[in-house]
Amino acid sequence: DKTIRLWNVASGESRVFEGHTKWVMAVCLSADEKSIFSGSNDKTVKMWDVSSGELVRSFEGHSYSVYSVCVTSDGKWMISG
Repeated sequence: DKTIRLWNVASGESRVFEGHTKWVMAVCLSADEKSIFSGSNDKTVKMWDVSSGELVRSFEGHSYSVYSVCVTSDGKWMISG
């Protein structure tokens, strides 16, 4: 699936974030809950704004699929692999 879903645990409703061209393999919510980071088979990591659902930035540089994404608690660094 090429989408990210943010689920409301209580209601079961979800919001969809679209923009990857291949399957999403990893997701991470920032500590302040304002951003979602996603890694994909399209070799990119994308940063999304939780409130608007908009793509904020796309990070390129991997030669292969991205299977892991993590953000430091202060939000200054994102690690991908």
